[in-house]
Amino acid sequence: MTSDMGRLVHADLASIKTDAQNLPAASQVLAQPQDGVESNAGFSFADSMKSAVHGVDAKERVASDKMAAVDSGSSDDLVGAMLASQDASLSFSMLMQVRNKVMGAVEDLVKLPL
Repeated sequence: MTSDMGRLVHADLASIKTDAQNLPAASQVLAQPQDGVESNAGFSFADSMKSAVHGVDAKERVASDKMAAVDSGSSDDLVGAMLASQDASLSFSMLMQVRNKVMGAVEDLVKLPL
């Protein structure tokens, strides 16, 4: 039993070493900022918020479909439907908290004296 465990540990260690050796090659693929200026060309806050809203909406639709399937009797996965419903609820709550923080930050910016 211990020899099997030892072999598994050595196999994991070899895998980690291989991954660590490949890290420098992967980091060279990333674009380096020029003259100390970082580029955020691919990042848009509005796009991030839109994708978050669409993701929450998709979770809500999945949860609704699962609950409708359980209600109609075509599915007996009540646990899956309840988990999907809770996941959608938590995602919506998190989105509202982010929205409230952003709105608070905007209000703070508006109140700043010029």
